[in-house]
Amino acid sequence: MTQRSAIRAYAACYIALALVFAAAPAQAQFRPTPLSEPPTGEQYHIEGAAGFWFPAATISAASEQFGIPGDVIDFKTDLGLQNKKHSYVRLVLSPSRRHKFRFEFIPIKYNQSATIRRRIIFNGIAYNIGLPVKSELFWKAYRFAYEFDFISNNRGFAGFVVDAKYTDVRILLDASPVATEFARARAPIPAIGGIGRVYVVPNISITGELTGFKLPKNLVKDTSAHFVDFDLYGTVNVTNHVGAQIGYRSLDVEYVADTDVGTFKDKGIYFGVVARY
Repeated sequence: MTQRSAIRAYAACYIALALVFAAAPAQAQFRPTPLSEPPTGEQYHIEGAAGFWFPAATISAASEQFGIPGDVIDFKTDLGLQNKKHSYVRLVLSPSRRHKFRFEFIPIKYNQSATIRRRIIFNGIAYNIGLPVKSELFWKAYRFAYEFDFISNNRGFAGFVVDAKYTDVRILLDASPVATEFARARAPIPAIGGIGRVYVVPNISITGELTGFKLPKNLVKDTSAHFVDFDLYGTVNVTNHVGAQIGYRSLDVEYVADTDVGTFKDKGIYFGVVARY
């Protein structure tokens, strides 16, 4: 099954679920949710979510070694990278309605093979035209966050988010027995931003979140970076304990460190389920 077919199948499944969830209350005796009660899905202390993300990737990197500058390698045109789905998990601890502690993990992994069509230098080693190369990019994206909702009522909430994102990226080029080289970058990345949620009906919500960080060029010599994380999703809550989600996520990371550079962009839709206690 192609990625496009898989996305259509997931979309059809979740649309069907949404229709079932929306129709279910109409089959039972109608009881409007009192304005004094929180909307469905906001009464919990622990929330877990998991699902699949289908991003389109734009990835490039250059790595210097032995004083030899590296070429900027485009992982699609040079190494044959293909878009693929990724899994994700999220956890939210909410001791009170306005305070939330959040964790997220997305293991992003690409494996591909290609024949080099231009001479490239990576980690001080030259890969010549016609050389078959296997490559791997493994990006472990961790997120630890605190959220405070300064507005919180039965129509939704708005708040700010303080993030500690930990990024672990490993790039491998394997042209055995000619050469095998890898580069790795690990760093905590602070970020700050905002989040808002509105309930269009008591059991359906729309949430938007934007966090980011920018390291100015003049702050650290020969170093600059930015990180932007955008998330927009809708949730259909069957009960206070179970729901389904569909959303759009964008991760945008760029860095320059001396002669090493990297661009990692993944943007696309995702589908997931959520459970609460």
